[in-house]
Amino acid sequence: MKVVERNYEPPKEWLVWEKQMYAQYDEYICAILGVVQTQLMNTRPSVALGALALLTLSVPTSILLLAFHFT
Repeated sequence: MKVVERNYEPPKEWLVWEKQMYAQYDEYICAILGVVQTQLMNTRPSVALGALALLTLSVPTSILLLAFHFT
């Protein structure tokens, strides 16, 4: 990943912080997912499955509520 990141030249109109963040984006995502995975591995399986089920059900429900609100 680091070799690919070094060979990429960001557009000139990007701000300095955008260029820095884009260069390390993959590293940040891997670190965040590693922390989430570690936390899930340290919890009981029923808690992890419950959180996953809650997230899975809440996203379609909120989309439906927004769709009914705007129609």
